[in-house]
Amino acid sequence: MVLNYIWIAFFVIAFILGVVRLIFYGDTEIFPAMMGSTFDMAKTGFEISLGLTGVMTLWMGLMKVGEQGGIVRLMSRLVNPLFRRLFPDIPKDHPAGGAIMMNIAANMLGLDNAATPLGLKAMNELQSINPDKDTASNPMIMFLTLNTSGLTIIPISIMVYRAQMGAADPSDIFVPILISTFFSTLVGVIAVSMIQRINLLHPVVLAYLGSLTLLISCIIWYFTTIPQEQVNTISSVAGNFILFGIIISFIVLAFIRKVNVYESFIEGAKEGFWIAVKIIPYLVAILVAVGVFRASGAMDFLVDGIRRVVNVFGADGEFVSALPTALMKPLSGSGARGMMVDAMKQFGADSFVGRLSCIFQGASDTTFYIIAVYFGSVGIRKTRYAVGCGLLADLAGVVAAILVAYLFFG
Repeated sequence: MVLNYIWIAFFVIAFILGVVRLIFYGDTEIFPAMMGSTFDMAKTGFEISLGLTGVMTLWMGLMKVGEQGGIVRLMSRLVNPLFRRLFPDIPKDHPAGGAIMMNIAANMLGLDNAATPLGLKAMNELQSINPDKDTASNPMIMFLTLNTSGLTIIPISIMVYRAQMGAADPSDIFVPILISTFFSTLVGVIAVSMIQRINLLHPVVLAYLGSLTLLISCIIWYFTTIPQEQVNTISSVAGNFILFGIIISFIVLAFIRKVNVYESFIEGAKEGFWIAVKIIPYLVAILVAVGVFRASGAMDFLVDGIRRVVNVFGADGEFVSALPTALMKPLSGSGARGMMVDAMKQFGADSFVGRLSCIFQGASDTTFYIIAVYFGSVGIRKTRYAVGCGLLADLAGVVAAILVAYLFFG
């Protein structure tokens, strides 16, 4: 529903600005430019979607191998001690706990097709122990915040789009996204824990969060101590090494568990092909709307306004051109994806703006969409502070993404 209003608004605003520029400024080229952008962006959307089939097929095949090899269950066991403390209201051995851990593990691996059904199952299980059926319970809000913060280890779709848009190294945003999404999740967990009075000083919680924070801090510190020209090279090598190591672990674990690796890959690859085909109408729709919005001058007006405010404070405003992706992300995943692709198309996949747009896309998730789907599936009408904590996590992810982008690519 939100995307419907946004999509209509883009066309209406573009038309109004076009009329104003035609009548008051005599700009006779504005409507030909707007119409030209519709054909150009429709072609771009189709070409990108068509090119995605190969890479998406590959990654979905590998993810299916990992899933059937038990990597999701293994990750669930690893985070179980932490989650028992973050969800104290869930009875021991209740099915909701297992569904939550499986959902978060699937999200961390970028397994959207597996994560969503597990998430809906988790919400139904949480609703079964919810004393007030139309009001979000404490465990529901913590679960939603973890989802909206977008904690992802492998940003598959973003790397796929970067490859399609001609990036020299599609995975060079791997480490920056990992750092940004960690801060988004950390702030979200802290915010909810403070409201719910969850003891974050418990030894188990401190061990998990403290270790991860220390690791991320050491990574950031290391990259601040080396010359800028080496940052991107080392980040790229480390990111690709980690990714290839994960792929190998998927295959080896599946082989040890006597999974038919080849057949599992083919099964997932088939899903990847159809996913790439199915997104054609959605990508074309949002790219055409974004193209018209930009051709009318509305996008430039918005970005220039924000840049002037930034310049008043004497800050570097290069990041402002990537902000449309960040502003769209809480509202619509496909809308933000369109903004990300548009940024890479306009500025280049390996430009600062193009890379920052990708980091924004991976730093958090679609807060309003997730809340609407998950709460709507169990009839929750009173969301309490879920939206506020989700948006706070989004803001932390945006700020972290900007700082990390300047550290790695500035």
